[in-house]
Amino acid sequence: MSNIPVVLVVPLPAQGHVNPLMILSQKLVENGCRVVFVNSEFDHKRVVNSFGEQQQHSTNQAMKLVSIPDGLGADDDRNDLNKLCDGLQNSMPKALEKLIEDIHLKGDNRINFIVADLCMAWALDVGSNFGIKGAIVSTASAAIIALLWSFPSLIHGGTIDSDGQRLTTKETIQISPSMAEMNTGDFFWLNMGEKINGKIIFQYVRHCCQSLNLAEWWLCNTTHELEPGALSFLPKLLPIGPLLRSYDSKIGITKAIGQYWEEDLSCMNWLDEQHHGTVLYVAFGSFTHFDQNQFNELALGLALTNRPFLWVIREDSKMEYPHEFKGHKGKIVSWAPQQKVLSHPAIACFVTHCGWNSTIEGLSNGVPFLCWPYFGDQIQNKKFICDELKVGFRFDKDENGVVSCKEIKLKVEQLLSDENIKSRSLELKEKVMNNIVKGGASLENLIRFVKWLRK
Repeated sequence: MSNIPVVLVVPLPAQGHVNPLMILSQKLVENGCRVVFVNSEFDHKRVVNSFGEQQQHSTNQAMKLVSIPDGLGADDDRNDLNKLCDGLQNSMPKALEKLIEDIHLKGDNRINFIVADLCMAWALDVGSNFGIKGAIVSTASAAIIALLWSFPSLIHGGTIDSDGQRLTTKETIQISPSMAEMNTGDFFWLNMGEKINGKIIFQYVRHCCQSLNLAEWWLCNTTHELEPGALSFLPKLLPIGPLLRSYDSKIGITKAIGQYWEEDLSCMNWLDEQHHGTVLYVAFGSFTHFDQNQFNELALGLALTNRPFLWVIREDSKMEYPHEFKGHKGKIVSWAPQQKVLSHPAIACFVTHCGWNSTIEGLSNGVPFLCWPYFGDQIQNKKFICDELKVGFRFDKDENGVVSCKEIKLKVEQLLSDENIKSRSLELKEKVMNNIVKGGASLENLIRFVKWLRK
């Protein structure tokens, strides 16, 4: 048993972080590692509930799901990132230390290595107390890592202050000559919405960046073709993307582990009944919230397109449908198997919040985008999709800050009649997917990493 590496995987407790780290964990298992996957207690319950009995039977002991407290109270809102950052910084490191101690005392599964989400990079400090080496994985783009890595020089150069607030009057900066210019107003911590304190987010991420020097490996869910400039600026960062769920997993898992919500698979049968290239897929991830007025415009806009649509509306959404919405051509589900949906031939385009996972999944399936970012790095991802890759359009808000139903209809028509975007999307798909076939660059990076682990 001793030559089988046991890897502790530590994601940020949020759906968009748990998913890619779970996919990476399954790849590690397929390549002969054992994984101990650490969720917060709150998320662990959700994951196990959505996963059901299957977990016990299918992971055949190669993957163990464990949990530690996140430092928040039972009734605290886990979407309150201010509170979450506080718990992550002040409670979780001690809990992680205790978990490792307990595992080592039992002696059957000594942890050999830690793979930490970049947003949990402090886990490497905990590991170093035990002499355990580690890697970080970014669930955001390489461009975002380049931005984080540049914090000291941005502060030193007077672009931002030590709380991340803008000092410069310049609208754009260029981190490296190899990268596109970035809008200073688009910095993710300045776009967290009214309820989230951007300074807290900035300080938390800055705190995590201080642990980067402990990482033996830096891994990122991207590819060379997508982000050549950012990757050449950070030669240590290895692309291992696209991280896509494999449905023919050697460890027998057909259902997604790591999901917070149960996937409604009835949408796949519905898609089978639609004509090729006709369906709008509308999904805004696990955080986005609309007010009732914007929700109405979105619903009416989808109805106005007079096309079939598959719309994901989470169970925690308390919205009323406008009465004019009746008789639409769509199907509404509370959560969908997104990777399967995007690869379905009926899909025409992806109306998305531009989270990085969704961006990667859309690109991997050659689906053009209609971009509607909500917060954080999604605003920069929108710019990347529309201006750099040129495989999507953005929605424009009216004078009241609302995306109107007419704007939705207009952009859908523009996108679906644009043959250049369609062909660019398909060309990119081929380049991106070539990374994970035999001999592909991302797959080779992953194999190098596993070989190193097994030494």
